[in-house]
Amino acid sequence: MSQLDWTTPADLRAQLQRLWEQGALLRARLPRAAPLYPLQLRLKKPGNQELGRRFEEVRQWISLLQQADDRYRLEWKEINHRQLGRNLIPDSVWIDQPDHALQLIGQQRAAQRFDQLLSRSLADFPQLLPWLEKHPMRALEQAADWHKVLAVLRWFQTHPHSNLYLRQLDIAGVDTKFIEQRRGLLGDLLDLTLPAAHINPEYRGIRGFSQRYGLRDKPLRVRLRILDNHLAIAGLTDLEMPIEQLAALELPVERVFVTENEVNALTFPNHPRSALLFGQGYALDLLGQIPWLVRQPLYYWGDIDTHGFAILHRLRAHLPHASSLLMDVATLLHHQELWGQEPADTRCTHDLTNLTDSEQALYQALRDNQFCRPDGKPVEHLRFEQEHVRFSWLQRHLQQL
Repeated sequence: MSQLDWTTPADLRAQLQRLWEQGALLRARLPRAAPLYPLQLRLKKPGNQELGRRFEEVRQWISLLQQADDRYRLEWKEINHRQLGRNLIPDSVWIDQPDHALQLIGQQRAAQRFDQLLSRSLADFPQLLPWLEKHPMRALEQAADWHKVLAVLRWFQTHPHSNLYLRQLDIAGVDTKFIEQRRGLLGDLLDLTLPAAHINPEYRGIRGFSQRYGLRDKPLRVRLRILDNHLAIAGLTDLEMPIEQLAALELPVERVFVTENEVNALTFPNHPRSALLFGQGYALDLLGQIPWLVRQPLYYWGDIDTHGFAILHRLRAHLPHASSLLMDVATLLHHQELWGQEPADTRCTHDLTNLTDSEQALYQALRDNQFCRPDGKPVEHLRFEQEHVRFSWLQRHLQQL
């Protein structure tokens, strides 16, 4: 038979495979699922003109469908063709039983594993039903270790606010790495199974897993460089410490610089009665816990891109008096040959309300791709990284502070 655009048995199996990958066949096995069977599959069949022109191919196509598998049920339609007379052709195709669908794509054992997983889950945690309805395939991916997942849920249910480190959890058959690698999954399930009183809503996501569910997290550390040797602590000018200890440290400084870039922090020039802090991500959000930071000018130095201004906006939510350093149009234009492109996954397009007028204008120009190269060509997703600022340019500006 020549290649025609009519549904073949392989096409029907492909439809079932897509339903499987979408979770529809597993979702139908859940307690309150809407009936899925009998399941009608799409059937593209010959039209009247094709019946006349390709009658022999149509006969072969019908024979192929009839002989392929008795787990399909064909419904027929009588047509009255002016040349061929009355004939029956397949009009629709159905799967009547769940087992038939699974057999056709070879997923019977996987479905049995899901049934066992489902039974164990709902016996202990009926609250998981909505999650299982939404994510049956994600659950099936964890089927071999699902008993461990349930063991973790039971532990947290009976040990609220344990204040233990993750390494200290004593759960039979479950090691620290198992939990660390599944914090996203476990977080989703714990949110459903734990009482609200056992969850700290201030923390979210993988990074906030421990504190959200009553565990002790490793202390967040911030690195401090003292930029004036006269203020060294026991001769030390480069220290790293938990945020709590840094908050208790009283430094007689007149200005503080903040950056996330380690190279810039290490090469930052010495400056009278000054210190520099650098730490990544959540560390910046916690700088507001350091009381002595509000007593003197504070300068944040970040990349000139939308993400850099988003970090500045976030920092000012905790330390409103913070100023930006070298995040201006003059610095950007002075280093035009060093411009780069901001990765799409870090770009910010939201309104940032904690910016000054000049910062806001620069942020919007970056966000809207308003800068051009000397040849007049617009620069998409412009980014100028702080580590490319010339050292002489930095020193000149520091002298003005």
